[in-house]
Amino acid sequence: MAPLIVINVVGLTPRLLAHMPNVANAGAAATLRPVLPAVTCSMQATLLTGRMPRDHGIVGNGWYFRDLGEVLLWRQHNALIQGDQLWSAVPGLRTANVCWWYAMGAATDLLVTPRPIYHADGRKSPDCYTRPPSLHDDLEAALGPFPLFSYWGPNAGIASSEWIVAAARRILARERPDLLLVYVPHLDYDLQRYGPAGPEAIAAARAVDAALAPLLAEEAEVVVLSEYGITPASRPVDINRALRAAGLLEVYTQAGMEYLDPWTSRAFAVADHQVAHVYVRDPADLDRARAVVAELAGVDEVLDQAGKAKYGLDHERAGELVAVAEPDAWFTYYYWLSDDRAPDFARLVDIHRKPGYDPAELFMDPGDPFVKLRATAALARKKLGFRYAMRVVPLDPAPVRGSHGRLPDLPDDGPLIIGPFDRDSYEASEVRDLLAGLARRSR
Repeated sequence: MAPLIVINVVGLTPRLLAHMPNVANAGAAATLRPVLPAVTCSMQATLLTGRMPRDHGIVGNGWYFRDLGEVLLWRQHNALIQGDQLWSAVPGLRTANVCWWYAMGAATDLLVTPRPIYHADGRKSPDCYTRPPSLHDDLEAALGPFPLFSYWGPNAGIASSEWIVAAARRILARERPDLLLVYVPHLDYDLQRYGPAGPEAIAAARAVDAALAPLLAEEAEVVVLSEYGITPASRPVDINRALRAAGLLEVYTQAGMEYLDPWTSRAFAVADHQVAHVYVRDPADLDRARAVVAELAGVDEVLDQAGKAKYGLDHERAGELVAVAEPDAWFTYYYWLSDDRAPDFARLVDIHRKPGYDPAELFMDPGDPFVKLRATAALARKKLGFRYAMRVVPLDPAPVRGSHGRLPDLPDDGPLIIGPFDRDSYEASEVRDLLAGLARRSR
């Protein structure tokens, strides 16, 4: 029987589908109602478990790990997802995962997931983790090295997607899995950078559609879905700076740079696009923290325990409060009050040290006339084997033009699912059983 291929096209919406004829021909399109927050890790966990964040525990792309005293984003261990996942729903299913998240340690037979190398001398190189290990050498020999999910350059993002599609097709041909999951990231970049309505978004949609054409043409049952839609947003909300000004957030200083101090802070926020988890150490400070956040321009809701329960977000990993931005706003992670006190990682692409998501990483600093020369010099040092720092990210978030995370106000701005379905809309929590039924049929 034909295998089941599930292609996750991040940022795909009904509006963009009009520019993607290959994807549109994959089947009937239905609205997909996401969970809050509508971000990658939370949505993928719901799609794979059929549960809400209150049950699977993935409350965002990252959160404050209270037992460690650290904010950690983009962890990769599958055990962070609580509950059975799609591949356990059909006994004996042979599965392959190409770049869906929380992949490491998952009970899949074949696996490719981003895993950069952090060299002992401080250099960083793009690479991936595979299972079985021999798959790494096979893919590299056939397709070249795994390309970093890159932000800059006219072809940077699509190069990643093209490699992923080629890897998926090679695995399909050589291994014949019953279920193949494929994650395609390209739309995420230009839609946040330029907004979802401009010519850049249309060009990105067409590029992804062309890249997917060979995979869509395989002899298989195909489902295309997305996690969220990106909507216009141009108002940054400095939630941590407000908490600091109110005396609730603490920092410590090293080498003249300020770092968030979660151990002593009475309240601080983990910013995640249009949602921010606010962690409040002492219940006596809840009302004060809520008032500070609620008074900020650009904040739509501040959810307490009852509010979190309403959205299925009442898990112990969530903040004591959860802030939701207005439709055209999003949350910064910034906590310093003067840019000359910003930590060195603020000017880098550094998704693991920043205590929150930073879409400014999508840009080379437009206020620096020498930024491209600096980047070129840094790349030259890297190629020569020297340590380097790509200090090119702006500290001004004004260029950002798109975001996501809140629930969509209009179906055309939200995610969708395309395949052999007969309804107009589905909840994200229904997808696991839909896919399990298709997988059984394809065996």
